[in-house]
Amino acid sequence: MEEFFKKHQPYQTGNTKLDQLIHELIHQAGPGANADLAEELIVTALKVHTDKLDRGDMKILNTSLKELRHGLKIFEPYRAIRKVAIFGSARTPRHAPDYQAAEKFAAAITQKGWMVITGAASGIMQAGNEGAGHKKSFGMNIQLPFEQEANPVMLQDPKLVTFKYFFTRKLMFLRESHATVLCPGGFGTHDEGFETLTLVQTGKTDPRPIVCLDAPSSDYWNDFLHFLRKQLLGQGMIHEEDINLMYVTHDPSAAANYVADFYKMYHSMRYIRDLLVLRIEKPLSEKQLEQLNQEFKHLLKKGKFTQSLKPFEEERNVPYTFHLTRLAFYFKKDLFANLNKLIQRINSFADAE
Repeated sequence: MEEFFKKHQPYQTGNTKLDQLIHELIHQAGPGANADLAEELIVTALKVHTDKLDRGDMKILNTSLKELRHGLKIFEPYRAIRKVAIFGSARTPRHAPDYQAAEKFAAAITQKGWMVITGAASGIMQAGNEGAGHKKSFGMNIQLPFEQEANPVMLQDPKLVTFKYFFTRKLMFLRESHATVLCPGGFGTHDEGFETLTLVQTGKTDPRPIVCLDAPSSDYWNDFLHFLRKQLLGQGMIHEEDINLMYVTHDPSAAANYVADFYKMYHSMRYIRDLLVLRIEKPLSEKQLEQLNQEFKHLLKKGKFTQSLKPFEEERNVPYTFHLTRLAFYFKKDLFANLNKLIQRINSFADAE
């Protein structure tokens, strides 16, 4: 009983006077649906103060929160627009085929109503911003020991965000994008790629299209895929489904189609208590629903796939999804890579009569 109480008591400082002052401060700041969370943020700040952490630790926490707040504020007006994160080498010259492939992909995906996010530096990142144009581009630059100025497309753009820490920048890339495109690059590109693959594989981020794009004359990603199959898959460190999380192509148009088609019928997902809820663009027929229950019953912890035309109460903070159909089921949480196959099957129903 004591443990239950500890888990469910309010998150406070424990000092009645301080907790009342925090509550009054938030009240004075004005009403808001997230006032309770604002109070908890202040409580955390005071706990950090009373913990007497090292000043360097305090600076990390302070700078991280500032960076995340600013980044989220910049992206908030564009939250309902699909965005793709493009990664690749900053050293790729303008005349290189990989540069041209990235530029063509960015132009093609923005024609489909998407926006582009890059690291805002030179090379592949500049190619992505040039292909999209500054109006449909975001840049997330990183402060480095050596000078790294934003590329000319993003330099004076208000949608440019500069980060001190890689981890806050990586969080924002995943938080604000709906797809990942990897072009040939160095350690940073593979860092972002493996981060995305790991989070999708383990269910720590939503399913998404992950594209490996290089020029027709390149064997960059084929060699990478060979390594994954020989060493990781060959030694049982990953499953075949994990390999299939990636789509490898030399064609920028095919890459853009693959990214956009991932959301042809599927829109987004979230958990409602123990239910996994997929939001889809239109209702499934009884035949289609039964097909899912037969073909993907291995994903079910119990019960069946069911659908609803109404949003859950817990979704009231995303009104732009209210018109969507909900497909709900009890999901076996050790099969996250298989969600991509389920989404692809649902997307195959998009053009059905």
